[in-house]
Amino acid sequence: WNDLVYKGQWQEALQELHATNNFPEFTGRICPAPCEASCVLNINQDPVTIEHLEKSIADKGWQEGWIKPQPPEKRTGKKVVVVGSGPAGLAAAQQLDRCGHLVTVLERDEYIGGILTLGIPDFKLSKDVVARRIDQMTQEGITFIASQHVGENYPTEKLLNEFDAICL
Repeated sequence: WNDLVYKGQWQEALQELHATNNFPEFTGRICPAPCEASCVLNINQDPVTIEHLEKSIADKGWQEGWIKPQPPEKRTGKKVVVVGSGPAGLAAAQQLDRCGHLVTVLERDEYIGGILTLGIPDFKLSKDVVARRIDQMTQEGITFIASQHVGENYPTEKLLNEFDAICL
């Protein structure tokens, strides 16, 4: 995707980036980018600015309307619950949904997004960036339920009885 940006092929760069990163708008804002310090170009010129490129590609994708809901063409009928709505839970939920499963995400806190929403300050990751992605995922068919602490106010037996698979 670096080369595609260089060639001005931003939409193709977004497709390539999304092939390995569900949320480049998050990583492009919060990753400390240790790869940049170890980039071999850093020996005698500026390193490749991976973090900035990810953010720029994702931001352009949202601006141009290239990032939009992608509900699966066919549902499997299998119900999967994902416990936790942090980065890993969101990525798992999106991948499972796009495979056609009916996905429910349970979040212990009252806000969806886990550390993205509650642990990263706005100056690094604006909450509207997280909300925009959660809205897209909701439009794809994922159900988010906040204030559900599994084992406390959400019985574990309910997970076992109502879902075909559990992702912790």
